[in-house]
Amino acid sequence: MTDTQKALQDGPLTGLTVIDLTRVIAGPLATQTLGDLGADVIKIERHITGDDNRAVGPPWMSDKNGETLDQSTYFHSVNRNKRSIIVDYRKPEGADLIRKLASTADIFVENYRPGTLAKYGLGYEELSKLNPRLIYCSVSGFGQTGPYSSRSGYDYLAQAMSGAMSVTGLADGQPGEGPLRVGIPMADIMSAMQATIGILAAANARSISGKGQHIDVSLFETQFAALLNPVASYLNAGVELPRMGNNHPSAVPYGVFPVDDGHIVIATFNDREFIRLAKVLGHPEWCDDDRYNTNGARVENRDLIRGEIIEALKGTQKDDWVRIMNEATVSCGPINSIPDMENDPHMLARDMIVSQPHQRMGVVRSPGLPIKLSDTPATYRHVAPELGQHSAEILRDALGLSEEEIDGLFKRGVI
Repeated sequence: MTDTQKALQDGPLTGLTVIDLTRVIAGPLATQTLGDLGADVIKIERHITGDDNRAVGPPWMSDKNGETLDQSTYFHSVNRNKRSIIVDYRKPEGADLIRKLASTADIFVENYRPGTLAKYGLGYEELSKLNPRLIYCSVSGFGQTGPYSSRSGYDYLAQAMSGAMSVTGLADGQPGEGPLRVGIPMADIMSAMQATIGILAAANARSISGKGQHIDVSLFETQFAALLNPVASYLNAGVELPRMGNNHPSAVPYGVFPVDDGHIVIATFNDREFIRLAKVLGHPEWCDDDRYNTNGARVENRDLIRGEIIEALKGTQKDDWVRIMNEATVSCGPINSIPDMENDPHMLARDMIVSQPHQRMGVVRSPGLPIKLSDTPATYRHVAPELGQHSAEILRDALGLSEEEIDGLFKRGVI
């Protein structure tokens, strides 16, 4: 191992310190990503309850004997590779501790309602004076400015207000019609990605300018920007794309199809793939049929071609179709459940299920970081911390406080 490899053995962000004042999903997922990439993430939590996500359940984690613990699986999904310290920022001594930590940190991430931390001297303007190199990232429901900025914001609201739910769900006139929320907190997850991208961009800018900056990320704008084609379709063509369930508004066949033992997804996004699909289904004549031989024609006749494909799929099971179609270079796959994914050979080959030892739980498992770096890969050094697990350690090592000083802070309810 070279000296450079040793210096970066925890990941490409080894040596960076992140102060994490985030809760729930978007902020914690961003800081977990930084931690997976090697940063030292110091998670600052409130007294007694800590991060709101600690109490979100069931389901709950279990100990080695299968007994239920008061630990949320939700919390464990976005808080590995962090150290936890309890600090009451509402108390002057608590706010001062955070300022001292921020004065030598590289990155500060928070997801409070705009203006909340500034009231305690913990906003960007105050902290950047103490540490001009500090990269300060704010993640909120609606951003730091604008008429909605003072509102609280959760993923559900972002999906609804951004337009995402207007294009998600079954079409009008079908049983079960109506707008639907995506089954995962998509706005939170994408906002975490945007925050991480912004932080890394600011880090590069700092390497040139020597100065940090403020990053403003909102769930509302992130979800709107992620709509891509529905937004582009309306803004440029005046076409409002409707809800279409599992179908694609502009590509056919592209959806879920029944087979003898369940369902498969077939996704042909161009005419070349459709030609291969037609041949593998035993219907090469579709390639010369004016109703089907171009994507535009198939969109116009989507119900006809769908019916023909469903008929052609009869008599064969999903595993066979997935194999046959992929051998013919047709995009096709099963609809897996999470239990299916646990033993999926590709997931296992790609090391996407991480197992970490835990004193009480035995082993904690979670999805790995889906970023594969050839020289400085992600590392999984710590499971999600217990509330305040590292309070004394952080104050001692990062701020040089004595045991007597730390004990006094405990007694005064500051930490």
